Amino acid sequence: MSPLAVRLLLLACLALPLYAVEKVRSRGYRKDPDADKCTGNDAEKPNCTRHSGEERSAYLANMYGSCLQGPAGTAGRDGNPGANGIPGTPGIPGRDGLKGEKGECVTEVFEEPWKPNYKQCAWNSLNYGIDLGKVADCTFTKLRSDSALRVLFSGSLRLKCKSACCQRWYFTFNGAECTGPLPIESIIYLDQGSPELNSTINIHRTSSVEGLCEGVKAGLVDVAVWVGTCADYPRGDASTGWNSVSRIIIEELPK
Repeated sequence: MSPLAVRLLLLACLALPLYAVEKVRSRGYRKDPDADKCTGNDAEKPNCTRHSGEERSAYLANMYGSCLQGPAGTAGRDGNPGANGIPGTPGIPGRDGLKGEKGECVTEVFEEPWKPNYKQCAWNSLNYGIDLGKVADCTFTKLRSDSALRVLFSGSLRLKCKSACCQRWYFTFNGAECTGPLPIESIIYLDQGSPELNSTINIHRTSSVEGLCEGVKAGLVDVAVWVGTCADYPRGDASTGWNSVSRIIIEELPK
């Protein structure tokens, strides 16, 4: 191949790609509709064409795709609270729960507070010398049937005799001895005496008879102290309340 032919072939190879690029550019290029927009006296030219604003907007949208975004504006204020909405419809009723365990039966008893109830009967120098019978009594008002009575007799007691003897001092409630649970009593037993009852052995000592009695009904109760004999023993010469104060104290207590 001649040198001239080689040069022509080389120029063709270089020019052909440039021609292809220029053709692609001419295909993708669209002329601005306002480039030929007539102004002034140009409106009389034969090639002058007028385009509307919509055509120009369509052209710009086609070229750039969308409007350019400007800077963010100042944040607006919060709006006023809206009114309450319409109340919703009632929901579906729930199902019954599982059956619980059986509870315990507890009975509460409300009672009034306990008020003290007591009485005292006292005698100065009772000097009661009987050997059998009632020595002294004291009437008491019992408020409740389910309570107990505490009783106390305090006084001088004496017993003398020629031989062995025994005397018994005890309480009664409305004429009967206590049975709840047992009688309330005290005894004096004397084994060695003097040949005569008027001997010098004559000792008076302050003693007491005390206890609790249950089962006495409410109301007036005659509480009395008696003197009597001991079982299977002869009686002696008894004396109660000599030259001193004797007293009966009665108190109602809760059970």
